[in-house]
Amino acid sequence: MLLNKEWSLLLQNEMQLPYFKKLQGLVEQEYKTKRVFPEYGNIFRAFNLVSPEKIKVVIMGQDPYHGVNQANGLAFSVCDSCKIPPSLNNIFKELVDDIGCAIPANGNLTQWAKEGVLLINSVLTVVESKPNSHKNIGWEIFTDCVIKKLSFEYENIVFILWGGPSQKKESIIDTTKHCVLKAPHPSPLSSYRGFFGSKPFSHSNNYLREHNKKEIDWCLTSQKTLL
Repeated sequence: MLLNKEWSLLLQNEMQLPYFKKLQGLVEQEYKTKRVFPEYGNIFRAFNLVSPEKIKVVIMGQDPYHGVNQANGLAFSVCDSCKIPPSLNNIFKELVDDIGCAIPANGNLTQWAKEGVLLINSVLTVVESKPNSHKNIGWEIFTDCVIKKLSFEYENIVFILWGGPSQKKESIIDTTKHCVLKAPHPSPLSSYRGFFGSKPFSHSNNYLREHNKKEIDWCLTSQKTLL
């Protein structure tokens, strides 16, 4: 599990703590004995695609996709050839309604990461066909630390929190210097309770513009050219 230099410096103390050492050993054993997603080299892909100082928006998910060849290390994102999952399909519906983007050709959100969006789940790994199988083994402590560090070290980041578990993260974010956008989860079970019409993409860009930051290009029509 390798982080790039910038993230390693930011999180070096956390990654030396006993709980993380234990987590690391457990995860490595799971990968040796079971089928675990995302691929081992993609566990920290969301981090390695965007350095902490370049983050403009954080989108929090809960658990990686647990189907074969779905998870690619970014929350809500899937590999190019995957069928778009229901929650991501609803995100795309809101994207179209909110800022008028064309319907994306696939569910790969790598382009967002390269625009400055950190797409992380609370839990970064999962056993095949067993959702939440790596819940409460230490990942939540680590990803909470990431949120706290970003909140403390930087300013004017937009945190998009969808669903109850993600919205609890607001308590560890300094809302006096960051923007928190909350809405129900985009899952078909809850999206009609207020996710649709929440306009997270335009609200994010409005906030970034007001704080002299370049807006995110949320439209994904060219993503097929990305790896």
